Amino acid sequence: MSWFNATLYIVAVAALIFSFVKDKKKTRTALKKSLKSIENILPAMLVILMVIGVTMAWISPEVISSLIGENSGVWGVLIASVLGSITLIPGFIAFPLASNLLKLNAGYTQIAAFISTLMMVGIITFPMEKKFLGAGLALKRNLAALIYSVLIAFVIGGLMLWLP
Repeated sequence: MSWFNATLYIVAVAALIFSFVKDKKKTRTALKKSLKSIENILPAMLVILMVIGVTMAWISPEVISSLIGENSGVWGVLIASVLGSITLIPGFIAFPLASNLLKLNAGYTQIAAFISTLMMVGIITFPMEKKFLGAGLALKRNLAALIYSVLIAFVIGGLMLWLP
């Protein structure tokens, strides 16, 4: 465990103890709610992790490299952007996935496009956005997010050329 992770755990435990000392009833209620949330989310997360694991085992590094590798260029960024836009997975799964993809020869620009569109563009969530924001605003928001995601991807790709 890194010192950073250890520090986060220490801070979390200290905050929990502080909360418990300050108000035992509220802390117990919060812990019960958080456990209930974990129970509700866990089945879906396990399915997502299994699908990702099987997919990662099935797809060879050569295929990943050809589709979203450093030499895939604009097409690779486009593929990664589409995949990110239609995928609905949380960040705590997406970032380790991105790390694994990088180890399997994916390019930094393409992974940046995937992660940024994953977080900012919502094709799956568009119907809900349309309901609350209206079709025009939801579409404009998603298009702007797509454009910014691609720009961010190329900036990150360029920055990675300068880093050792």
